[in-house]
Amino acid sequence: MKISKIALAFTITGILLVTGYIGFAIWSFSSIDRTIICRNLEINLLDKEKIQLISQTEIAELLAGKDLNPIGKAYKRIRTESIENELLRNPMIKSVECFKTPSGIVHLIVQQRIPRFIISGTSNFYVDAEKKIFPVSLNHAVYVPVVSGRVTKSFATEELFDFVNYVASDQFWDAQIDQIYVRNDQKIELTTRVGDAVIVLGSLDNYAEKLDNLFYLYQKGFNKMGWNLYKSIDLQYKNQIVCKRKSKQDFELPPLINQQNDSTALKVL
Repeated sequence: MKISKIALAFTITGILLVTGYIGFAIWSFSSIDRTIICRNLEINLLDKEKIQLISQTEIAELLAGKDLNPIGKAYKRIRTESIENELLRNPMIKSVECFKTPSGIVHLIVQQRIPRFIISGTSNFYVDAEKKIFPVSLNHAVYVPVVSGRVTKSFATEELFDFVNYVASDQFWDAQIDQIYVRNDQKIELTTRVGDAVIVLGSLDNYAEKLDNLFYLYQKGFNKMGWNLYKSIDLQYKNQIVCKRKSKQDFELPPLINQQNDSTALKVL
């Protein structure tokens, strides 16, 4: 029991010493905090090699316009929370962390929003990975899938969002589909990088199955017939692809397309 009391005494003393040191460190830095002059603002813009919707210069100018640029100010006058809140008002910015260091440098760590696709129509806007809608940058271009036509914000963040994600996650379709167009009736048309036929996807119901049927046609038909015979390819029908030719000239369909046991039929108009 005697040894336990000694051990307990040492433990309590250790805790008091550590607590006292932490308290002294906080008090010490707080005292210095009141006298340090900020000599530099370092802005770390995350993922700037991959994407840039806002620049470090623009961030500094934004703070200067609100009299929040910390350079030349005493630490006691610098409110890091005010800096963070002001930057978060910018729709291009997802998160901000601002902190001071004893060396007189104020650090900003800025995370930009990363758009998944852009809506181009009567109003232009980005949709990011969290389904957040925000305006297009006027100073910076981002290369993401383009969706044009009649696109409501609710449609962009629901069915369309899932479809664009599906296309982006597939290596073949991500490389092949060039643009997505939403008609007034909310049906989808696609343009591709190879061939100039309009792909009529129709509604977004069963879009994976429709694209599988088109991929089958690419493999079994277009590799034999060529890619430029049709002006439109309609995928709206169950187990059927309807193609409209550019001209009335007859041509023989390849055997693999004409086989009776194929699950997907090709109808040429």
